[in-house]
Amino acid sequence: MAEDSDLERTEPASQRRLEQARERGQIPRSSELSTFSVLLASGGGLMLLGPGLTHSLEAVMRDALTLDRSAAYDPSQLGLRLLDSTAQALLGLSPLFLLVTAVALLAPTLVSGWVFTLETIQPDFARLSPLRGLGRLFSWHGLIQLGKAALKALLVGAVAAWAVWSERTEIVSLVSEPLEPALAHVAALLGYTFLLIAGAFALIVVIDVPFQIWEHRRQLRMTKEEVREELKETEGNPQIKARIRSLQREVARRRMMAQVPKADVVVTNPTRFAVALQYREAAMAAPRVVAMGSLLVAERIIEVAQQADVPILRAPALARALFAHAEVGREIPARLYTAVAEVLAWVYQLRQAERGAGEAPRPPADVTVPADLDPGAAETEAV
Repeated sequence: MAEDSDLERTEPASQRRLEQARERGQIPRSSELSTFSVLLASGGGLMLLGPGLTHSLEAVMRDALTLDRSAAYDPSQLGLRLLDSTAQALLGLSPLFLLVTAVALLAPTLVSGWVFTLETIQPDFARLSPLRGLGRLFSWHGLIQLGKAALKALLVGAVAAWAVWSERTEIVSLVSEPLEPALAHVAALLGYTFLLIAGAFALIVVIDVPFQIWEHRRQLRMTKEEVREELKETEGNPQIKARIRSLQREVARRRMMAQVPKADVVVTNPTRFAVALQYREAAMAAPRVVAMGSLLVAERIIEVAQQADVPILRAPALARALFAHAEVGREIPARLYTAVAEVLAWVYQLRQAERGAGEAPRPPADVTVPADLDPGAAETEAV
């Protein structure tokens, strides 16, 4: 049962899935919104530009039907007149054409914005399958589209019939009007009819746009397994991430161990901690921690220090304080300067003795650090 629930598309589409679908051109579209916008633009354009359009078309018709005797008997002249009249008519209608074209291009962007992709025009021979076509035709989606088309035709037909019937008196009176007023009147009636039909479409658009958005998101729903896989892809597989962190720690540890032979001294708490310190008077303002670790790492630091003949000092309080408050690659805290200076003085004397300039000094018996910097100040250290 759990496996079946994981394969059901019950989860909403993630933002990444929506973006991928958008890149493929799979976005919500409402053809009803485009139709409504074109009808509204056509009706408004006819009402606003109607007088100018009728005047232009009237002039085209008058010029086309005004012929002298030579032009009437010259076929070449008739062809030129037809071409010239067509160009003038298109020029006169161009404002309306441009308006409708602009609205037709911009209307689809009202739902999902502008999307440019070439994937939707790539050939897909699966779309040519008759069986798949029949499946889409008799699917629930096809039945919904058929019902919507029937309701749309019924609604638009009813509104158009009502518009014609309500304006029947003005339509009949057109025959008694002069030509120019009649043409302007026809343009106004057409524009009025277009606006009524567009108003009927507004009801369809109000229903269709939310439905298309809901349908788009429903089709992009994900299974729980897909959600988990996407999470792994975006945030990374936990096992891989853990392995990467482990490798990063190993690389950092190797780099740190490579600095131990360059240290001046390693301060230890033999049971737990080891801190390697380096000080170059000309290059450093204060001693710096070059390596630090606990337990197995501390044992490795001590081992590397012994191989490189780096002095090792047992100073539990100082080792604990440095491990708790210092960082690898950074200078030691200022409040530990005095304690570390005591250790470095011992290292200096030790080196002098190795060169034959004196006797080997005894290690500092008790390096004192501020009690608030020592996490184990209240505990008794086992010797």
